[in-house]
Amino acid sequence: MKRIQNLCDAADLDFTPLVVIELVKDAKEETKEWLIKRIMDKKKDGGAQLLIKPFSGNELEQSNIYLVGATKLRLLLGAEAVGLVKEYHDGSMRTFTFNNRKEFKDFPDDHVDFLTMAECQYIIKHELENLRAKDEKNIPGSQQSKLYPGKSILRRLLTSGIMVQTFPLHDTEVLKKLARTWYGKIKLGYQPLDEIRGYFGETIGLYFAFLEYFTFALIPMAIIGIPYYLFDWEDYDKYVVFASFNLLWSTVILEVWKRCCAGLAYRWGTLMMKREFEEPRPAFHGVLGTNPITGREEPVYSSLKRQLRIYLVSLPFVCLCLYLSLYVMMIYFDLEHWALAFHEEHQSDLSNLVLFVPSIIYAVVIEIMNRLYRYAAEFLTSWENHRLESSYQNHLILKVLVFNFLNCFASLFYIAFVLHDMKLLRQSLATLLITSQILNQFVEALLPFWLQKRHNKKVKRSMKSLKVDCDLSLVEQVKLEKEMGTYLGTFDDYLELFLQFGYVSLFSCVYPLAAIFAVLNNVTELYSDALKMCRVFKRPFAEPSASIGVWQLAFETMSVISVVTNCALIGMSTQVNSLFQESRTDLILIVVAVEHALLAVKFIMAFVIPDYPYEIRMKLARLEFESLEALKQKQQMKLAAESLKEEENQAL
Repeated sequence: MKRIQNLCDAADLDFTPLVVIELVKDAKEETKEWLIKRIMDKKKDGGAQLLIKPFSGNELEQSNIYLVGATKLRLLLGAEAVGLVKEYHDGSMRTFTFNNRKEFKDFPDDHVDFLTMAECQYIIKHELENLRAKDEKNIPGSQQSKLYPGKSILRRLLTSGIMVQTFPLHDTEVLKKLARTWYGKIKLGYQPLDEIRGYFGETIGLYFAFLEYFTFALIPMAIIGIPYYLFDWEDYDKYVVFASFNLLWSTVILEVWKRCCAGLAYRWGTLMMKREFEEPRPAFHGVLGTNPITGREEPVYSSLKRQLRIYLVSLPFVCLCLYLSLYVMMIYFDLEHWALAFHEEHQSDLSNLVLFVPSIIYAVVIEIMNRLYRYAAEFLTSWENHRLESSYQNHLILKVLVFNFLNCFASLFYIAFVLHDMKLLRQSLATLLITSQILNQFVEALLPFWLQKRHNKKVKRSMKSLKVDCDLSLVEQVKLEKEMGTYLGTFDDYLELFLQFGYVSLFSCVYPLAAIFAVLNNVTELYSDALKMCRVFKRPFAEPSASIGVWQLAFETMSVISVVTNCALIGMSTQVNSLFQESRTDLILIVVAVEHALLAVKFIMAFVIPDYPYEIRMKLARLEFESLEALKQKQQMKLAAESLKEEENQAL
């Protein structure tokens, strides 16, 4: 331990702790010395050039916890390396460069507070993840933990069980202020999105922005749905008006969101972040090779092997899971048949309640199957060994969406278009929607918060008798945060909104109250998600993002499916069928023609509405023009220098 302390003391370690690294208690001294040296080594020597020190304290000293930070200069150089975009003196957003740092707005002379704490932690995470093995064959002190050139060191430490976790520290004072303005009191108003983004990063900031936007967008559907449900108009106009409004609503809100998202991303500096040459994800493995584009040495893996894994293993597994989902659905319909027979036989209040039991059981089973499948999908996607994080996320989302869509909506489609039972469809939709919302609120927020609150009380009791040499508040903070749950990202949150959007857009003409329950759920979701981000989970690393990614395409695909579904429901209505009693073929052709016409209108609207507001398009065009002019000037200066040199040679 003394050698490690001497190694850390060799550098200036008076820094603000930003990231925590926890190793197992029985980690070898040789392993710790090697890791600390690699973290502190200069970039040219293959290190991360960061600062690290052991977290001292009588009890925590033996738990192998280390605090990681960096000098202000190192963070500014890291900001340039990761391509952060900051506001320029003229109000435009430009990629940060260290040489032009004085030209950026509000750049202080002492370099303090120019980068947010979230940005600093993102830079440190980026450097740690790109800390790769050189000539080591294994991790020193652990012969079984094999290494090869280009392998991510942190990833190997995690898979070998040597590293327990790494996470960014909370800023307690900033967090308290954010909590007061965010969820501290119930109020009708907008969320502090800029503050959320500044603390948690753009990815989480955009999620809460989309959740807020989607909640407000649901209000018109909820308002229109109330009279439809109360008066229960059983005529042709009911389906036509509601389905038509549903079509316009689902198209307009998604197109308007693109514009809102672009405005936020530009203001936050992520719309212009260059991510053409994305670094390999830490879990990516392969033999050391050379990237043909960048010329850098990095692991390479055969795309043929990846495709074989996808189509020969992952695809059959997904199909098997889809078959299992359909099999469970048929069991549900057997239960529905039994419940209906029981009700017809007894005709009592108890039998009325029994009618809802199969749907409730099926809703619970759906949630369980979705979560189990999610774990399997994560394992398979990781096993496919995708090079880029974006590719990994796209394949994972595709697997999960296909299964969740079939698992959640197959029974509704079967009831609507095979059984033609609108009463059962309304009952099943209401039960599935409400049950899933209650389960999600309990599992995602209430249960973790209750468990975390109990743990915090236990820790505080133990801290009263703990005597330490360092700041007690920091000791308590690290002790609390290292035992908190890990936030796994916005995947599950977007998935919940996606399924909710499906319930509303697909069958809301049958159950108009779906939008009302969605609004009520999202209002509570705003507060419960804010609570779990601030009180339940560790602080996640900030991740730059310019949009909600592939989820935008998922929502747009769902809106297309909703057009087909609503047109089919209109064609099945009694009023429409009475107009085409002599020819079913004419009815089908007209419904298909109307559906194609509505889809054409939808795509025209998507094309006509620009993704970026006019002001942002002008700013981006101006920056592109300035970049081209700067490139021309550089080329002209180069030609002039070459011409001058040639004249000097001729003169000699």
